Amino acid sequence: MILYLGPPSPLVQFLEENNAVLQSSDRLELRDLEERRPDWAVSYGYRHMIRQPVLDWFRGRIINLHISLLPWNRGADPNLWSWIDGTPKGVTIHYVDAGVDTGDIIAQREVLFSGNETLAESYDILQTALQQLFREQWHAIISGGASHHTQSPGGSFHRVADRARVAHLLVAGWDTPVRALSR
Repeated sequence: MILYLGPPSPLVQFLEENNAVLQSSDRLELRDLEERRPDWAVSYGYRHMIRQPVLDWFRGRIINLHISLLPWNRGADPNLWSWIDGTPKGVTIHYVDAGVDTGDIIAQREVLFSGNETLAESYDILQTALQQLFREQWHAIISGGASHHTQSPGGSFHRVADRARVAHLLVAGWDTPVRALSR
């Protein structure tokens, strides 16, 4: 069984092709695992920190899908910050550890943009790229054949509250052209 952590997405249907899948956006507790006994967990758009007892239970069988080219833009609003900070844009699949988006990287893909997109359009492009990368990597991940490496030092991290200091730049909300944010 695969525990899919986050809001429903097309990846749930992809996973259901070969696995029993339980989808949840709720905070995960150890008792949930003991009852359901999932083999793997996939976190995608999940809004809760995963605590150490849960990490210990999975022992390296929990991954996260993130719309940034880690180590850049860990945490909240990675697409927004990649434009504001002028950092590389892309997607990453990584193992979950006790930090925020700090686990070993399984796969990454840089995503190039024309600069004519809006924030919403660039977000959708990143989501599509991440879902494609996941489909390509999933079988290697669960079979133990996926390579991984530690993240490079440096990078960046942002909290949800950090958005307040740049909110004035979002003149059209998520429909703001990225060129208005780019450095």
